[in-house]
Amino acid sequence: MGVRVTTGRTLLAAAIGLGVAFSAQAGKYPDIGPLPQLKTNKAKAELGKRLFFDKRLSGDAGISCADCHVPSKAYGSKTALSPGYPGNGHFRNAPSLINTAHKKVWNWDGRIGTNLNDMTREMITEDYIMNMDMRIMQERLKQDPVYVKMFKDAGYGEPSNGSVRKAIPEYLKTLTSRGAPFDSGNLSAAARRGMKLFKGKAGCIRCHNGPLFTDQKPHNTGVPENFDVFLDPMNHQAFLAFAMFQGIPDYMHLKRDPGYFNVTLEKKDMGKFITPSLRELRYSAPYMHNGMIKTLAGVVNFYNRGGGKDSNKSKLLKPLHLTGQEKKDLVAFLESLSGKPLTSGQYVWKQPYPSEYPAIENWRQVRN
Repeated sequence: MGVRVTTGRTLLAAAIGLGVAFSAQAGKYPDIGPLPQLKTNKAKAELGKRLFFDKRLSGDAGISCADCHVPSKAYGSKTALSPGYPGNGHFRNAPSLINTAHKKVWNWDGRIGTNLNDMTREMITEDYIMNMDMRIMQERLKQDPVYVKMFKDAGYGEPSNGSVRKAIPEYLKTLTSRGAPFDSGNLSAAARRGMKLFKGKAGCIRCHNGPLFTDQKPHNTGVPENFDVFLDPMNHQAFLAFAMFQGIPDYMHLKRDPGYFNVTLEKKDMGKFITPSLRELRYSAPYMHNGMIKTLAGVVNFYNRGGGKDSNKSKLLKPLHLTGQEKKDLVAFLESLSGKPLTSGQYVWKQPYPSEYPAIENWRQVRN
């Protein structure tokens, strides 16, 4: 019986061959890189900013877009599950809105793939989110002299539903990553090692590719369920309202988030979610569609194990066998994708909103 002797030279050759294989693998996918610049209309974006932070856009004037998409959290949720409309909870974590204007698919389940105009309408009108009748919203805006002027200055004429659905997306175009070490090339030695792992041994680039660091496609990675969705009546009623409206079969007995199944109603898509962007991760914890992983180190450990357990789990996921130092380097690279917080007055509306309006003189003679 022969004995195979492995020399240092043999191991080196194997390592080089493995590195070449991973490099070739990375070449199959759109390369990561800086995001292109977006042109914005200043007056329209400023109007959109005031609307984004205005609680009067919700049914009971109790919640604004910014209550779920918090500026200090990269315009994402500060809790595992978003708060939802007052009297409700929610069943998912609100994703970061930074760079969302670059996306082609929205929502964790990818059910909107048209434009941000449609996405804005859904968030405002869904009963478990902002629960607003847009006809009422339009009349509320007409009562505010500041809005009347801002809509006119933006070229929209008088306040209208359609203009709201244009102005908010214009504001969202201003929320783009700025000053990230990755974009400037100012990476630490650890982050540079982490980038090699990202493209190579760790295989992250297979799903997290392109300038947004997402393929914008659905995958099942075996993220464990957040059972607060089903055990907390406030969250569960939001889930039921969503599932009923979407026509999900047997939703009263469902004890998992269906994900992309909601779009296709095919069993193979149960538990799939759209790959999230990795930009601004430093600020946007907790992670995953249901906030089940609290830290970046936890996310790396999750994928190092090969993801979670699920019968529909993607075959792309295998244990990575990263060393302790490699995991730290990968976290360093992921942190380099975060830039300056967008929390100044340039991005956040910090002026007060009126609680009451002055009486209109001769209101019987007023015409719209």
